[in-house]
Amino acid sequence: MSPGSRRTRRITLTEVRGYMGKAEQFLEATQTEHDAGRYGPATSLAVHAAINAADVVSGLRSAQRSTSANHDQTLGLLREAGRDGRAVATQLQRLLPLKNRAEYDPQPVARTQATAALRAAQQAVGIACQALADRDTT
Repeated sequence: MSPGSRRTRRITLTEVRGYMGKAEQFLEATQTEHDAGRYGPATSLAVHAAINAADVVSGLRSAQRSTSANHDQTLGLLREAGRDGRAVATQLQRLLPLKNRAEYDPQPVARTQATAALRAAQQAVGIACQALADRDTT
C-alpha cells in the first residue's frame, strides 16, 4: 500500500499527549491484570497500550495517526517514523497476533504469553514516553 493511500488523520501535540496518557493507563492495567493472574485481559490491554504508544510516536514524527482498522497500516506508518517508530513497530508486531486470541478465542492465554505481551507493551510505552520527553526538552 502506498503512503498516499493510507487512512490517516492529522493530530496535534495535545492529542499526542492524550494518547500517551492512555498508553500509560493501559500499561498500568496490564500489570494489574497480569499480577492477578488474568492473562487474557492483561494481554488485550498490552496490545492497546502499544497501539496508543504507536499513535504517540507517529504523531510526534509525522503529526498523524492511522485511522484504519488494519493495524498493518499503523506498522507501515511507524516504520517511516524513524528509529523510535521502527522500535515501537517491532513491539506492536509482536503483540498484534495475540489480540484476537486474547479478546475472542475461548482458549486461555498462557502466563508466558501474557508476560511476553507485558514486556512488549512496556518497551513500546517506554519508547513513546522517551520520544515525548525528548521533544519536550528540545
